[in-house]
Amino acid sequence: MTSLIKRNASESVGDGDANLLINEVVGVVGGVGERARRARAGVIERWLGGLLPWPGGVALVAVGGLGRRECAPYGDLDLVLLHAGVGGMDELAPKVWYPIWDAGLRLDHSVRTVAEALSVAQDDVKVALGLLDARFVAGDRELADTLVRTATDHWRRTVVRRLPGLREITTARWQAHGELAFLLEGDLKEAAGGLRDVGILRAIAAAGITDALRPAVRAAHLRLLDTRDALHEQAGRRIDRLVAQERDGVAARLGLRQPGAPDAAGGQLQPGPGPDDGDALLRRQSHEDPAHNREQGPGDGDALLRRVAGDARTISHALDDAWRAADRLRSGRRRGVDSRPVRRPVARDVVEHDGELVLARTAIGARPDPSLSLRVAAAAAATRLPIARATCEWLAAYCPPLPSPWPAEARAALITLLGAGPGLVPAWETCDRYGLIDGWLPEWTRMRSLPQHNPVHRYTLDRHLVQAAYEAGRHTREVDRPDLLLLGALLHDIGKGLPGVGAAGRAGGQGPAHADHSTVGAPLAEAVAARIGLPGPEVALIGTLVRLHLLLPDVATRRDLSDPVTIARVAEQVGDPSTLDLLHALVRADAAATGPAAWSDWKGRLVAELVTRVRTALDTGVLPAPPAPDPALIAGPLPVVHLAGDRVAVAAADRRGLLATVAGCLALHRLEVLAADAATVDGRALVECRVQPRYGLPPDPIALGGDLRRAVAGDVSVTQRLRGRALAARGGGAAPRVVWHREAATDAVLLELRAADAAGLLYRVTCALDEAGAQVRAARISTLGGDVVDAFYLVGGWPSDDERARLEAAVLAAV
Repeated sequence: MTSLIKRNASESVGDGDANLLINEVVGVVGGVGERARRARAGVIERWLGGLLPWPGGVALVAVGGLGRRECAPYGDLDLVLLHAGVGGMDELAPKVWYPIWDAGLRLDHSVRTVAEALSVAQDDVKVALGLLDARFVAGDRELADTLVRTATDHWRRTVVRRLPGLREITTARWQAHGELAFLLEGDLKEAAGGLRDVGILRAIAAAGITDALRPAVRAAHLRLLDTRDALHEQAGRRIDRLVAQERDGVAARLGLRQPGAPDAAGGQLQPGPGPDDGDALLRRQSHEDPAHNREQGPGDGDALLRRVAGDARTISHALDDAWRAADRLRSGRRRGVDSRPVRRPVARDVVEHDGELVLARTAIGARPDPSLSLRVAAAAAATRLPIARATCEWLAAYCPPLPSPWPAEARAALITLLGAGPGLVPAWETCDRYGLIDGWLPEWTRMRSLPQHNPVHRYTLDRHLVQAAYEAGRHTREVDRPDLLLLGALLHDIGKGLPGVGAAGRAGGQGPAHADHSTVGAPLAEAVAARIGLPGPEVALIGTLVRLHLLLPDVATRRDLSDPVTIARVAEQVGDPSTLDLLHALVRADAAATGPAAWSDWKGRLVAELVTRVRTALDTGVLPAPPAPDPALIAGPLPVVHLAGDRVAVAAADRRGLLATVAGCLALHRLEVLAADAATVDGRALVECRVQPRYGLPPDPIALGGDLRRAVAGDVSVTQRLRGRALAARGGGAAPRVVWHREAATDAVLLELRAADAAGLLYRVTCALDEAGAQVRAARISTLGGDVVDAFYLVGGWPSDDERARLEAAVLAAV
């Protein structure tokens, strides 16, 4: 509904919003929680009922949020003007609709008889679901009750054959909006696990197929409704996407404050009940106490994201159960009354029963095997069959904790689970919903639903780790120890989320320095490996994989691979070819689990080149020689320009600033430089760059080649264009930072710039270095979302403190 009250949408008004008029014509009030939603519904219903004297045979029926009495502060109205075939509806309908529009309310409306409404519902399953929420507002109550009763009865009689169509459109919606549990800016209504899915659960429950609205689901539903209420009030408009700029404000309105902030009662915030403690959640999240939501400090957006993720997972898991219950009902009808579901053994103590995995009768006893839950999970992943809900509940209640160290069969079951391929993720998610994972890995509680704010990440931390293990399964035949690869993939980011560890998980970065999550995580991963029961050398290897899992991509994209010092340092840290193979497989699995922006063909080639060079050093003890210059660049008249795919090579008369000129010309043609090398051979300056289009489309090679030739020849017109474009493209964001690396290269020092990405950045920095008297022989550019880490190799020895300060100031001024 459109607000008729003008105010600053970002004002802090807390739970006092219950007294704020959202719509002064209707009298709709604000507020968060079930009481506020019902109050809004009551106000709207009374106002609608008084619009006109309602004649006999006509009823106003609400569906959607008003029908369910779940009115959001700025929600819309879905109304059906129902009639029994009386005349004059063309004149009556505008008398209802126009006052609603004049009041500034959004309206979805229709005029139908009972027969017409049922006919439309017969053809459109979404309309059929809407009628299940239908509720009388004004007019002829008996007519409205007839529609509600008939629509519900018709749904129950036809639900089995209609659910496949509903499932199809639901899957299409999920594909369009993604999974709410893993999105930083998810749609609370349309995404998988959102409010729309609760409506489907309600419809399945209304048909009596299964108990879909269990306490945990109802609690998750209430919290998502509260989140949407708070989001509407924070934004001051109708919005269902939890956008980043509103997240902290929404969290504050919900009483989720940053660590250390007092709650409304003056104490410290305490963690809520577990994901399936439904009754407790209903009591604590009902928000009946107005003080519960009152702002007392800055909101904790991460806590809000974790709560939304947990609720979305609860709803998604319940819907999966409901779909399976419907499938069993259909298959049972096809088998007939005399046919029983097939029971088929699939693993020790595990049996398939009617499409689900259940425990064998012999497995249920007074002293269950501690490894039973792991073995059931492994069987589910291997067979790609779901675990029955009752089985999960029994395992959560009665399966004893694993001893330390684990028995061999538990360890084997974990490796089988991690290496099961496509069955891993659904099996792991099911076990996580019932708390089984916490029994195996107590560290999982901290990592569950932890958001990763780097834009290259598409998953929360826990899902990223499971996805990495799945991706690692694609590379198990390339390594000597596939079991350690799978376990290392599951644990590689275990250091994230701890106090003092950067959100991006890397040391340094923008703002205050943070511990490197790979360094912090190594001893944690070793502790898990020891608890699982791995021998000492394998425990140490797991720690090495976690500590070095960023080594190959960081070195490949930020260092000169032709420099022997680079190869020697990597070889020294890796130690042996077997560990190198494990790290190479792990980095590819990690990138695939992160998202498409984390990997590229160019990055893959660089990592593969680094691995090849390091392997040569490890196998032979001899560092590979630097590659020879391209013969085409050291012969023929100057200037020489070669364009081939992502490679740009230029040869010109030796002069200072040539690298900056080439970089600026490439930026002028909207090309990003990924790597650059400069050398001098027989009086010729050679510059070779690897590039990619900044906006997807490659430039005109003829125009690019012409500008390069004129630029390196000193054409002033090209230089002026370069400077104008570069100055206009300066980036913003957090303050840039310069880091120096000593003895990281042969005959050079390394200056590393960490800054916000911007077009022409390499040109401006190389110009600044050239004007400051530094000679750049190589540059490597690594993009991390909206930031870059640019490494510049400066020819010469380690500069003095004053010289470093002078160069650093020049670089920062250019950013």
